[in-house]
Amino acid sequence: MAPIEVENLTKEYGGVLGVDTVSFTVEDGEVFGFLGPNGAGKTTTIRVLLGCIAPTTGTATVLGADVHDEDALVEAKQRIGYLPATLGFDEEVTGTTVLDYHESIKGGQRRDELLNMFTPPVDRPVREYSSGNKRMLGIVQAFMHDPDLVIMDEPTSGLDPLKQERFNEFLRAERDRGKTLFFSSHVLSEVRRVCDRIGILRDGKVVTVEDVDTLLNRGGKQVRVQTTDAGRAALADLDDVIETTQFPDGIQFIYTGEYNTLLTELSRYDVQDVDISEPPLEDIFLHYYETDANAREVAEADV
Repeated sequence: MAPIEVENLTKEYGGVLGVDTVSFTVEDGEVFGFLGPNGAGKTTTIRVLLGCIAPTTGTATVLGADVHDEDALVEAKQRIGYLPATLGFDEEVTGTTVLDYHESIKGGQRRDELLNMFTPPVDRPVREYSSGNKRMLGIVQAFMHDPDLVIMDEPTSGLDPLKQERFNEFLRAERDRGKTLFFSSHVLSEVRRVCDRIGILRDGKVVTVEDVDTLLNRGGKQVRVQTTDAGRAALADLDDVIETTQFPDGIQFIYTGEYNTLLTELSRYDVQDVDISEPPLEDIFLHYYETDANAREVAEADV
């Protein structure tokens, strides 16, 4: 059985749908990114998976435990790590006390290793911690009992860029050790760097679940060509060219067709320079999320 299986999951809050008939599966030993702007339903889904709230309809299993079966879920949680978006540590105790408490419940065989890696100041009261230090303390508590599955909600929030990269490297190493990692995010760059597959959540619904490479390939190629007026006009008229932008002596566009066709077309004209690359993941995300004239501004603000 897959570590996480979600089937037609719906959660309603007083007539408002938090998530709506959500279905997806997280495979063993993969990093699965749950992607969407704030308010899309990511945290609601995670809270259902952990048994914090009950679904209105539908179901899910986590490490084989049905979320409707409280006893089975409690047992499964011994093999689950959880890093919430909002860290509710007691501000008056030290980091050591926080970790001692969690170790007494679920174990802490990797505690020293993780403290050496992420270095929160555990001898100080949590109230003196920066947001980054609180996040690092949260990372230690989530992974220190060496869980089979780790569920994380916006895990890099508050970390500076160097610590974000250290954490991303750690996630890749954990995947290589066979761990299953599920995390929600609206930071598209980190999703691309560490995830094997992603699910895109829009208004409480999953609009696609795909591996990252397939998603990027579906987005086509971003092409920037410096060529003649005739070349620019001909390229802009190609069937598989979208989102064209003209600039002095050149044109930029997204090409979604066969690459050999594009290369053949380029060979017909005097090309001074050409650059072909993957489009930003942000642009692909907007394909699934753009619903009105303001959607691009909203998405760019969230990412």
